[in-house]
Amino acid sequence: MKPSDTLRFASRAAAGYPLRTFLMVLAMSIGVAAVVVLTALGDGARRYVVNEFASLGTNLVIVLPGRSETGGFNPANAITSTPRDLTADDAQAITRAPAVLRSAPITIGTSEAVWSGRLRDVTIVGTTPDYLRLRRMDLAQGRFLPADEPNAAVAVIGAKIQAELFGAEAAIGKVLRIGDRRVRVIGVLAQSGQGLGMNADEVVILPVAVAQAMFDTNTLFRILVEAKGRALLEQAKAQTLEIVKARHDGEEDVTVITQDAVLETFDRILGTLTYGVAGIAAISLAVAGILVMNVMLVAVTQRTGEIGLLKALGAEDNAIRNAFLTEAALLSATGAVAGYLLGQGGAFALRTALPVLPAYPPDWAVIAALATALVTGLLFGVMPARRAARLDAVQALAKR
Repeated sequence: MKPSDTLRFASRAAAGYPLRTFLMVLAMSIGVAAVVVLTALGDGARRYVVNEFASLGTNLVIVLPGRSETGGFNPANAITSTPRDLTADDAQAITRAPAVLRSAPITIGTSEAVWSGRLRDVTIVGTTPDYLRLRRMDLAQGRFLPADEPNAAVAVIGAKIQAELFGAEAAIGKVLRIGDRRVRVIGVLAQSGQGLGMNADEVVILPVAVAQAMFDTNTLFRILVEAKGRALLEQAKAQTLEIVKARHDGEEDVTVITQDAVLETFDRILGTLTYGVAGIAAISLAVAGILVMNVMLVAVTQRTGEIGLLKALGAEDNAIRNAFLTEAALLSATGAVAGYLLGQGGAFALRTALPVLPAYPPDWAVIAALATALVTGLLFGVMPARRAARLDAVQALAKR
């Protein structure tokens, strides 16, 4: 049989049993779609975390209160107890390190913001003027915290706070009540959205001393440090740790990590997760392959007379074997393409439902899913094809 004859035979055989063909294609397409959607979800989460940390700024060193005993970064240790407070004076001292460009102490809490009878819960961020440049944030109106008045009762508010509390009125110059204190609004941040669990559009930024007095605390949530250059990142980390140790009586009671270390940790964790869910989803392709084998074995039984007739007309064993393998490959390829389209549709639905999540399937997952579908179909199609080729022509015709 010519290749064109073999393909025509396989196509007509598949079309002759539409329900059987549909079920086989459906099983294979579900397996491929599962791989595409789940890897899009996993890789989207990885890209989201990487982008969020990148939005913090570049050349970043983070100082956390408490020591990580493992020597590495553990997200669970982001908030921990410490025998000594991490203070704003520590942040000021870190700025004097040769490799450090700027630093920003951060204290965080929640309170109620009230203006003209309108009330809403807000996240309070206490910091210094360098925070704006360190976080690469922009102002829509007004100015940021003044450097010459660290205890001034002033505030910079997020875009959503401005819209919900002040509406069409200008917020600059208005007096806002935060908890039991009154602060004057001097600036409004440009809209930027969610970032690392905190929506910058819903924050009220106060001078760190004012925020600490409001929450009756001296300790900081963390200190953000920016190195003078990427080549100086490790030096900035080492110098930061030495300065804090010297200020804390030689005790290393803080954790100092670089932005790259955080990114590497999350990238490794989420990358492994993506491979894991891809492997789990690929199991469905093996199940689909078994279905292909079972259905093709049934097809051999149903078409015994047809196989006997082909052999009586001179068809060789290889031709019979190739015809059944071609049918299995055709069904697998159709299922793979249908699954790819279905998976891309699912990934698009994820991106539509969660716009912040870049749920695009990685190329390796798409290629692996399509290749696995084809290989699985062919692999499990070998047994039925060999069985068909071994049928005796006389006995096959007798069963016709």
